[in-house]
Amino acid sequence: MSETISADAHPLIAKLGSVRTDWRLAEVQALLDLPFADLIHHAQRVHRANFDPNEVQISTLLSIKTGACPEDCAYCSQSIRFETGLQSEPLLDMGAVLEKARVARANGATRFCMGAAYRSPKQKQLDQIIEMIKGVRELGMETCVTLGMLTDDQARQLKAAGLDYYNHNIDTSESHYKKVITTRTYQDRLDTLEACRSAGLNVCCGGILGLGETPLDRAQFLHTLATLPEHPQSVPINQLMQVPGTPLYGAEKPSALDFVRVIAVARLLMPRSYVRLSAGRSDMSDETQALCFLAGANSIFYGDKLLTTENPDENHDAALFERLGIRAQRTCNELSSSEHSLQERVG
Repeated sequence: MSETISADAHPLIAKLGSVRTDWRLAEVQALLDLPFADLIHHAQRVHRANFDPNEVQISTLLSIKTGACPEDCAYCSQSIRFETGLQSEPLLDMGAVLEKARVARANGATRFCMGAAYRSPKQKQLDQIIEMIKGVRELGMETCVTLGMLTDDQARQLKAAGLDYYNHNIDTSESHYKKVITTRTYQDRLDTLEACRSAGLNVCCGGILGLGETPLDRAQFLHTLATLPEHPQSVPINQLMQVPGTPLYGAEKPSALDFVRVIAVARLLMPRSYVRLSAGRSDMSDETQALCFLAGANSIFYGDKLLTTENPDENHDAALFERLGIRAQRTCNELSSSEHSLQERVG
């Protein structure tokens, strides 16, 4: 079947599938503006060239230290600045973390993510978390942590401990960011990402839709991710889970189709990255989630909580996967070059 839009008529289409970090903002906007059927077609085509379209990587996220965060992120229930009713909790002990990891592994998760509400960790806290990382790795799982801002030395310590992924989202566009967060800058976030890359850590970096951003902000957000020195190995796309008491409670939600468009363009811009359908799934219909998988999402968080917000339970996800013919990926390592070559031949 011939392309709906010919490569001759739209030179951008001919570039899709290539791993590039030189995307222009106008190109990102053009992709977001494609007719929906064409966008999904190209996203599915690129996805099949790089991944098994019926496999989804499963991660579990645990809050290992909850609340009392000094930052003022306008979406976050854990900020000490907002009255959200959240009770702060100290850093969990090793036994509790490993027990949660064992349950996650039994439920099919291959990566265990640990989040702590810090602006940046102190050395004593980092030392404790390093032991958790080692313990989870001994269970045969990949590890990911999100601890706020890191120094170069802290990133190197985490790498030496065997950490696989560090999560640090940019959240939104640089121009909109200052309307959401004032206690750290956009450059602070980019500096932490650079510290992680320099240390040899895989980067998990994405953002949130529903922060009051414009369509241009969404294009700029995707452009920033796609033009980092190296694409994030994992790209979580979240829909804001609104929390009473936070400044963004009551903000306009993105439409389901707009959310799917962002997933699809993320897939096209970063063809070898895992695109994670993250927070907000509890507010999405099964049909919306199915469209996200069709658009190239191939990772989810599994479990009834994402740090402090609601998530679909495992039984619901398992039933949805069965209906869609999706299976859990056995490992969450990048596909080998031979597997990529095979899929390019048959995809």
